[in-house]
Parts: sequence; structure tokens; C-alpha cells
Amino acid sequence: MNIYPIILCGGSGTRLWPLSRESHPKQFLPLLRGRSPFEATLQRLQGLADSQPTLIIANQEHLFMVQDQAKAVGIESYQLYIEPCGRGTAPAVAVAAYQLVREDSQAAMLVMPADHDIPDHDSFRRAIAQGVAALHAERLVVFGLAARRAETGYGYIERGMPLATADGCYQVARFTEKPELEIAQGFVASGQHYWNSGIFLFGAAQFIAELERFEPELASACRLAADSVTTEHDTRRIGADAFARCRTVSVDHAVLEHTAAAAMVAADFPWSDIGSWHSLWDNAEKDQHGNVTLGDTYLHEVTDSYVHSSRRMVVGIGLKDMVIVETADALLVAAREDVQHVKEAVELLRAQERDECRTHLCVNRPWGHYEDIDGGERFRVKRLTVNPGARLSLQLHHHRAEHWVVVRGTARVTRDEEVVLLYENQSTYIPVGVAHRLENPGKIPLEVIETQSGSYLKEDDIVRLQDAYHRV
Repeated sequence: MNIYPIILCGGSGTRLWPLSRESHPKQFLPLLRGRSPFEATLQRLQGLADSQPTLIIANQEHLFMVQDQAKAVGIESYQLYIEPCGRGTAPAVAVAAYQLVREDSQAAMLVMPADHDIPDHDSFRRAIAQGVAALHAERLVVFGLAARRAETGYGYIERGMPLATADGCYQVARFTEKPELEIAQGFVASGQHYWNSGIFLFGAAQFIAELERFEPELASACRLAADSVTTEHDTRRIGADAFARCRTVSVDHAVLEHTAAAAMVAADFPWSDIGSWHSLWDNAEKDQHGNVTLGDTYLHEVTDSYVHSSRRMVVGIGLKDMVIVETADALLVAAREDVQHVKEAVELLRAQERDECRTHLCVNRPWGHYEDIDGGERFRVKRLTVNPGARLSLQLHHHRAEHWVVVRGTARVTRDEEVVLLYENQSTYIPVGVAHRLENPGKIPLEVIETQSGSYLKEDDIVRLQDAYHRV
């Protein structure tokens, strides 16, 4: 069997707010020894036996993060699928499975989220090798980790009888999703329960057969979504209308909790789903007082706390078991044992249509990034940084005019039919409705201060006429 790694890059990582936002979620943040969890996942797969090029499933907003980070770790051969909306893991995996069996009838899928921390690659590969033995016995394999403590945010697997044909593999007696604390404590005490890692290994054709058996309507919708896939600029795009008709559900709920073919590998690799600030603190290297600090911090009589500074100096005095996370536009202060409520706070922010739950003040773009500096009624000020050789789309705005001042580098500016070069300390004006483009023809980053003025200043007032990055 050829094993095709499937990396699922969906999810907004709300439990790690304010560092993680919808536009730049935790899987793409440098949280793991200078690498993002997505980069770490790609590196973990290198050298995996019988492995084929990785298949990555992401959404449009994160397309360029995927491409940039894959390039950063030297991964050039992969297939990238763009899902138009989130529908849980089962539809994403099913679309990939239908596509794979058309190209390779013997395809096996190693499915994993992009946001886990598994630092020991050797023990990970050994666990996968154990799973392959169960795979050849026509099992749908899930990887379980011995439950070390009572976690109410994890799913649990009850271990059944051993599989005679696969060492270290067991039948699955029962799945339990996010139990109450007392039940979780009983699971830990039993020694028969494992955390569900969310990593799966199964034959693509067998998964489809079980999905069609237990979820025929969902399987039909996923098959039509797979039929809707089109190839565009080296990416495969799933049709929006077809995928929207797929019900939102996980692989566990759709198939694994119902099938008699489920098996579990009792894996021993160190693992964290980086699911909260508490888990990030728990897995990080601490100082002699049990603290984890990042950025510009000063602590006095502080113990067992997580303190993260992005911009400003953070001073902590007389604290214990706290989480403090500072960003340019938001500050989180919480008891470490209560950080599971961060997700609820983000939902309230979303209901109030607060931008802080969606994006940072500094926003990455395929051409570089921009940072909001100031804003108010009818005006907004940004700092644009354009990478050498990069350019923004040829675009126009219906509701705003723009003033550009070059503070570093050289800018090539298009205004309708006019093309001019601007140097440091020079400026230009872009009236409402004028087609324009900003480019960096130089070899150093171009920095421009952009002042917008008008009746409507949000990002959706952009009409792209031409775009090198194929955005709409």
C-alpha cells in the first residue's frame, strides 16, 4: 500500500487567542521551537516509510501561508486542496479519499491535524509502522496515547482485546467524547483508556465503503464535492456549492464510532494538541520558578505562570498560576486553570463583530504585510511592507482615496495609464475610482505609509483587476 499523508489545516485556534486569530491561526504561528506546528508536521513526515507526496487541505485565506511555510522547510512536492468553507474532518477526508482512489486504488491515508506537537519523530514513525500492520488486516486505525491526567477537553478510547496480527494494536471497545471531570478521572484510574490523538490510518477505499454504509447521504454529497474539484494554478479547488451541501461532522462521529473495523495503536510518542494556554505552558521549558516567558518581560515573585509579550514590556508581581498574553491590540489575563473559557470570550467578540477575534493589526499578504497604525472616522493609516520583486494587485476602490509616502526603498506606482518611480520621502495621491498598483522593483523591502480617507475603509472595498497571486 502507498501511504498518502493528509494534513488538515482547518481550524481557527480560538483557545490560543489573542495570539491565534482566524486570519492567522495557531497552526501557522511559531509556537514550537521557532517553527509553526504546520512546519513541524511537514518535517515529521520526512523519511516516513512508503510515504507518497503529502496532501494538504487548507482554506483560501491560508493558501500563501501553506506555500511559504512548506518552502521554508524544503518541501516542494505536495498536493494542495482548497476547501471553500469548514465542514469538519469527515467531508475533507472523504473528498480526498474519493480523489485518491481514482488515481491509486490501493491508496492508504495517514490523516493528521496540522496543529499538534510530536517532538520525537522516531517514536512517531514506530507507531505508524505498528498501524500499518493493522492496516493490512483491513482495520481503520486510530492512534491513542495513555491518559496521563483527567482532561475534559479530549476524546477517549477504551482499549479492547489485542489484535493477534498486529503487535501493540487493540480492538476499540468504546469512544467517549469530552467526558465530565469525574468520568475522566475514572478513565485515567482504569488504565484501559487512551486519549484520542485525532491521527488516523486507513485505506481510502475502505473508509469510503464505511462512510457509505453509515452516512450514505453525507457520502453522496462528498462524492459530488470530489467531482467538483478543479485544478487551478497548481492547487485543487473544491466546488463551493457542492462542498457546502456536506454536513459538518468529524471522522470519529461519522465512521469510527460505528464501525466494527476500528483498531487502536497504543502509541508512546510525546504528544500535545496545543489546545490551550495551559497545555502550551505544560509542554514548554520552564525556569526555576515554573514560569514560561517570551518577549520583553519582568517577573517578581511570580510562579507557575505563562507570560508572553509581543510588543510592550509586561511586568508581573506576586502572581501564581496565571496566563498573560500581550499583543498590539489585545491583552489576555486569566487564571491558568480557567483558560478553557477563552473560546467563549472569542465567541462573544465575534457576536459583537470585533475585529480582534479575526485579525491582528499586522496582516500577512502574499506580497509582504501591512500593519494598522491609526484610524478613526473617515481615515485609516497603514504601514505597508512590500517584499523585493513583489507587487500588489492592480485594483481600484469605490469609497476611498489613498495617499502613499515612501519611507524606505523604491516604489513603482501605476495610476491608470501613468507609471512612475518614487524614492524615499516622495509621495503620491490615488483618487477614488482610479486603477492603481504598488510594486517593489528593488532589492530591499519597500516601506510605505498609506493614509486612506473616505466613507468606507474596510478591506472588501477592493476591486482586483489583475493579480499575480490569483486572488479574486
